[in-house]
Amino acid sequence: MTVVNAAYLKSDRRSSFRLKQLGLFCAASLSALCVAAGSAQAAAGPADVDGQRIIDADKEPGNWMSTGRTYDEQRFSPLTQITSDNVGKLGLAWQYKLDFDRGVEATPIVVDGVMYTTGAFAVVYALDGATGKLLWKFDPKEDRAKSGQFCCDAVNRGVAVWKGRVYVGTNDGRLIAIDAKTGQSVWDVDTIADHDRSYAISGAPRIVHGKVIIGNGGAEYGVRGYVTAYDADSGKQAWRFYTVPGDPDKPQETPELQMAVKTWTGKAWFEQGGGGTAWDSMAYDPDLNLLYIGTGNASMWNYKLRSEAKGDNLFLSSIVAINPDTGKYVWHYQTTPGDAWDMTATQHMILADLNINGQNRKVIMQAPKNGFFYVLDRATGKFISAEKYAPVNWASKIDPKTGRPVFTGDASYWEKKGPVLVRPGFWGGHDWQPMSYNPATGLVYIPKHVFAVEYEDTPDYKYIQHKRNFYQLGVGAAAMKDDPADMEKWAKSWTGALLAWDPVHQKKVWEVPYTTIFNGGTLSTAGNLVFEGTADGRVVAYNAKDGTKLWESPAQSGVIAAPVTYEANGAQYVTFMVGWGGAFPTFAGGASLRAGVKPWAQVLTYKLGGTAELAKAEYKALQTPEPPARAGTPEDIAMGKDTFNGHCSQCHGINAVSGGVVPDLRRLSAAQHQMFPMIVQGAYQSLGMPSYKDVLTETQIGQIHDYLIKRAYDLQDELKNGHSIAD
Repeated sequence: MTVVNAAYLKSDRRSSFRLKQLGLFCAASLSALCVAAGSAQAAAGPADVDGQRIIDADKEPGNWMSTGRTYDEQRFSPLTQITSDNVGKLGLAWQYKLDFDRGVEATPIVVDGVMYTTGAFAVVYALDGATGKLLWKFDPKEDRAKSGQFCCDAVNRGVAVWKGRVYVGTNDGRLIAIDAKTGQSVWDVDTIADHDRSYAISGAPRIVHGKVIIGNGGAEYGVRGYVTAYDADSGKQAWRFYTVPGDPDKPQETPELQMAVKTWTGKAWFEQGGGGTAWDSMAYDPDLNLLYIGTGNASMWNYKLRSEAKGDNLFLSSIVAINPDTGKYVWHYQTTPGDAWDMTATQHMILADLNINGQNRKVIMQAPKNGFFYVLDRATGKFISAEKYAPVNWASKIDPKTGRPVFTGDASYWEKKGPVLVRPGFWGGHDWQPMSYNPATGLVYIPKHVFAVEYEDTPDYKYIQHKRNFYQLGVGAAAMKDDPADMEKWAKSWTGALLAWDPVHQKKVWEVPYTTIFNGGTLSTAGNLVFEGTADGRVVAYNAKDGTKLWESPAQSGVIAAPVTYEANGAQYVTFMVGWGGAFPTFAGGASLRAGVKPWAQVLTYKLGGTAELAKAEYKALQTPEPPARAGTPEDIAMGKDTFNGHCSQCHGINAVSGGVVPDLRRLSAAQHQMFPMIVQGAYQSLGMPSYKDVLTETQIGQIHDYLIKRAYDLQDELKNGHSIAD
């Protein structure tokens, strides 16, 4: 670990702002007043953030003190040094190479000139915001043997800061407090309620009234969702809010769960876990003292197997408002009752004041996976409006009187034979990548998906085998043939866009199309700009009013995280976290290859007149396939394909076509083929490959290997004939 404490004395944006408020302009290096201000801030220490400072964030616009900059999560910056008139002069100020070339999803936090951010495996970096110099680095030493117990990739969406500490969650389910000055751990708590289930953390914590609030992921693996608050000083648990009921044969923990359990049928859902994990978005209204959490999909997806195709199944796919001091329920709104498609409501939520029909309304806005853009009253949860922002076939509209979807029946795969096409599919019309809201234009900027897949009702024994390490969906989803032409057909149909949406009139204002889905989150600024990174390896600035592209620069890898902007030493900077990975590039490897990028994780920071030269990316060379003689009966190979897609596809890709983030198993060497059973049983745990020794039988391991040998020969034929989408 490297520590450079002197860097904290270089910049004092907060004190400088307060002096300007008093009419005392502080010159950069000569004024004795500057020295006094710097000394005062140094005494306060790094990351000296509390709730009032976040509430008053607009008074010091040079900082980015919470994941959405402000509690309302608008991801809008008042800074105006960089504008639509001069953004073309942006140049690279600095870059920093991250340790692991995996998915990078973090939103950096910047306080008083210091940036706190994360890379893969929840490694935390403190960097000088003006130079990119490393101040310290903290590695939580995630248990990589548990990599098979969470979805998707070893990603982390960033940190929270509070009163001199930095807080981060880990994929192995811990919440850690770090001293912001030294980079040393202060406390480390286990957040997992049941270690027989596959829980993880990938989201960024939020901090309200001295409580660090975090949710967990794992619904696809069979867990019961919850959100927990911990005391920021001690790490002691303050409260826990379960998002789905417990055992229906026993009293529930709270009155709202007693109400919710009546919306479920049978007991299969409880045995499976129920789901409803709150793995990402939250927002907070200080005036109402309400914390808003977005909840996820069911465990299992199949509505018939889960709840006999009956009931709303609360609080799946919902926005839930709770009291952050007590964890008590206040209200909820369910975006997708009885969700059967993974149409989560964990997507980014934004609080704003909108004039609707001549009335000022305090609203919460969300574009969840299901394809409708929602505007709700944030005090009561009352429905205001919703319209389609992406192609949708599961519902025709949202009833304006009831606020409930009008189901078409076209997507009810559990009632039909054979595959059923659903729009949007499980990555939604919008996934976790944050959108932003610009009060000056009145527009929301959404990383939109155009995405459809087939679902098929199938015998549950094929999909429900374990409580850990296995996708337990109860449905066949996104089934593809091994034929590359079939994969490419689907890949070409999955496109994306940057969508500018008017939330008052519920309509599209402008849109910029992209080659594929999974482009980056957005940032909007008072300089009439929208910044976004793209899946095909660019960082771009657009005119916020009309979508005209004004600037772009190469990023060397796909960008999926949301950028931030801040000030250091009087200059405005824009930072992009770069690194292709996450759910789409790992799971849909064949489709993600259309983006034409390779993994290369780094921080890229720009300013007007920046002259730094972009260092060359050093991509790993693809390994030549060296398969042994063909093996296995057609039946063994078919079983191997099913088992592979259930256990391994979330990292190594559907049908073993990797997106390049982790090894392509069609390209195993002769030596790796020889030791394949040992690799699956734990020989590569130190490299991040989990052990399946107690999960898969020797027969199943052999069948997976038979399938991979077959796929290696397929790849050789594709390369020979020039039909592969992999190269």
